[in-house]
Amino acid sequence: MTTAPERLTSVELAESYYVALSGLSRRAADRVQMLWQELDQRDLAASWEALVGPKIVETVTAGQAAAAALADPYLNAVVAADGGDRAAGARIRPGAFAGYAADGRALDSLLYLPVITSKQAIAAGASEVEAMMRGLNQLLRMAASEVTDAGRSATGAGIAGRRTIQGYIRIATSPCCARCAILSGKEFGWNRGFQRHPRCDCIHMPATLIARGRSGRGKVPGLPPNAVTDARSYFNSLSQRDQERIFTIAGARAIREGADITSVVNSRRGMYTADAYRRRVAATREGATRRGAFFRSERRRTEDRTGIRFARDRIEARRGLPQFQLRTPRLLPEEIYRLAETRDEAIAMLRRFGYIS
Repeated sequence: MTTAPERLTSVELAESYYVALSGLSRRAADRVQMLWQELDQRDLAASWEALVGPKIVETVTAGQAAAAALADPYLNAVVAADGGDRAAGARIRPGAFAGYAADGRALDSLLYLPVITSKQAIAAGASEVEAMMRGLNQLLRMAASEVTDAGRSATGAGIAGRRTIQGYIRIATSPCCARCAILSGKEFGWNRGFQRHPRCDCIHMPATLIARGRSGRGKVPGLPPNAVTDARSYFNSLSQRDQERIFTIAGARAIREGADITSVVNSRRGMYTADAYRRRVAATREGATRRGAFFRSERRRTEDRTGIRFARDRIEARRGLPQFQLRTPRLLPEEIYRLAETRDEAIAMLRRFGYIS
């Protein structure tokens, strides 16, 4: 008498899906690398148009379709693992996710860019070997990313088409970038896109029960040993050199001094320069919008200093309360360290600009 095979958990299914998707991406990249070697270095454009280019586009397109085709079996298995009806919901059309780039442009125009890169490198004086390697490296990143993106897009569409799936949990695996670290363990709704950078290897784990995400970040059971479930723990596990490489020198210093790791990483999203403190400073718009934490803290600070109460919403504004205008740029940690003359002053500024409490 044979025993029934053990059913995989949702996390194990997510890992299996990730391995399969990564395998398709690598195979597409390997095939693309072989085709790139067939280019005639004496006439890159002509040899691309005549033979190599169409084969590379065909290879990436096939990889995209194969990656998209993984979505339905993966999502069906996740639903079944959580006791749902795997037959319920819409089905993916894999071909609809193939043949174009993630940014919407024609795939052939995107994949031709490495040829331009190689030609420009040769024109700038690089050797043919170096120039061809530059183009190849760019092409490999593009091919792998486009295949992976197609799989992720198809999975997102499949999640939207299955009402039993409420959203997904993003799981980063070490090593990862700073942004992936702060997003890892966070649950997103079914209609939130999976934002990723090139070569991102985060696991896209559907959540059929929204309560799973509400159990708290870092509490998803059965994760792989290299899963990042807490950004601060991940930061602490790194050497100082890796901390500064991943989180920047100033960012890592701010985190070591107690700054909120999410605030430090997010501050780099809205970077700009402004005139303040009699000099040009590096600042961020993150947290400085009307609903942002820095905006609110500056409003409270001004109210405490002046005794003036500012309107919190449109109703209060219509009743005659003045509206607060944020005039102080929110400095980046790097700028704080450049301006501060002592460590106590730096800590006070980190606290004022919302990096530490």
